[in-house]
Amino acid sequence: MPIELLMPALSPTMTEGNLAKWHKKEGDAVKAGDVIAEIETDKATMEFEAVDEGTIGRILVPEGAQGVKVNQPIAVLLEEGEDKSALGAAKPAAAPVAPKPAAPSPSPQGEREKTSATVNPSPLGEREGPAKREGEGAASATAPARPVAAPAANGHARIFASPLARRIAEQAKIDISSITGSGPHGRIVKHDVEAALKGGVAPRAAGPAARGPAPMPASGGGGITRYSKDQVAALAGGTPYTEMPITGMRRVIANRLAESEVVPHYFLTVDCELDALLKARADINDALGVKTSVNDFVIKAAALALRKVPMVNASWSEDAILKWDEVHVSVAVALPEGLITPIIKNADKKAIPLISSEMRELAERAKSGKLKLEEFQGGTLSISNLGMYGTRQFTAVINPPQSAIIAVGAGEKRAVVKNDVLTIATVMSCTGTFDHRVVDGALGAQFMAAFKKLIEAPGALLI
Repeated sequence: MPIELLMPALSPTMTEGNLAKWHKKEGDAVKAGDVIAEIETDKATMEFEAVDEGTIGRILVPEGAQGVKVNQPIAVLLEEGEDKSALGAAKPAAAPVAPKPAAPSPSPQGEREKTSATVNPSPLGEREGPAKREGEGAASATAPARPVAAPAANGHARIFASPLARRIAEQAKIDISSITGSGPHGRIVKHDVEAALKGGVAPRAAGPAARGPAPMPASGGGGITRYSKDQVAALAGGTPYTEMPITGMRRVIANRLAESEVVPHYFLTVDCELDALLKARADINDALGVKTSVNDFVIKAAALALRKVPMVNASWSEDAILKWDEVHVSVAVALPEGLITPIIKNADKKAIPLISSEMRELAERAKSGKLKLEEFQGGTLSISNLGMYGTRQFTAVINPPQSAIIAVGAGEKRAVVKNDVLTIATVMSCTGTFDHRVVDGALGAQFMAAFKKLIEAPGALLI
């Protein structure tokens, strides 16, 4: 009997994908392990391998199709001895196509989105200056967005007004939907109704009420506020805009970072002197003919610090704290369309030249969208480095379910005091962000102290 080949779920958050390329055509023989197609997920382009043997009897979804749902049939495989007569009623599926963004309108209805066309991608949610979050909370990467406002029985948007304002409007026989609210999120309050009465408002007309002011933004899980396009444009005061489509990667980044807002963060900063490390790096590059970076040393130092303070290498769950037996360091890599975090696995056991080689290869494949799922999911700690952009210091948002991330700033010449003598040293500020549910303050301080000691004594990183 023919076997249906289904669109695979290549990541935990994947609900649909794009069929980028077919490697087999109808009539081609297929063996288990053969690459038959390339699937684009929200993070990368991945190879789809056959698990059965047979012949491609019919391709149901054409190459280039977008928005193909997970578990939707994409092809039919004929088993040995079967021919096309066995296909029966199998018909090509209509290829879903991602919706096109709406054309900009003169009225404000565009949502400002951070994309490669306007700003550089933001590595793992880092923020310059003081870490301050207001009105944000957790949002599940898979949960649907909550409705902006409940519709009224007449089909129009719900009018947000205080009970007293409604009673005064009712007694005065005026249409409350004709009043502009001055309360929070456009809520109509007593003062608005009284001001409308003084200014003269037409009595309420018979029939359906007119559409009221823009509804309040909905609050997502954990209290995060979700604004519609109209609300964002209104809050911006009618500033002209260009509407940009939200890519799958950008939406996943937004959801994951919103999810992290439920984590009780705290931040610890250490200043690391780099002169000994820079000399060791130059010696390695010269002696071995390789090209290591400061970030390669940072990866190794973070991995060894996790071994010295193993409770930081852990994650929170509602059932238990999971302390990981292996050290896998995720490293933020900025792409034109967003952000991805390839992983150096067992980084504590690898020499710095090997870390450098692996990181370079992972970054190149990340930029071409060729990372495998296991190469960017599953790290136990993250590193976000903005030093190469000249950023002196910043804080970064934890990448759940990890419990820590290190934000690495630029190395720069600074005045320091050594043995009561003022001198010059190359100093790099590094800020650790920790999940207080797992890592108490003293434990986080021990980890950052171990990290600083390793950075300043690079010989320990070469063992």
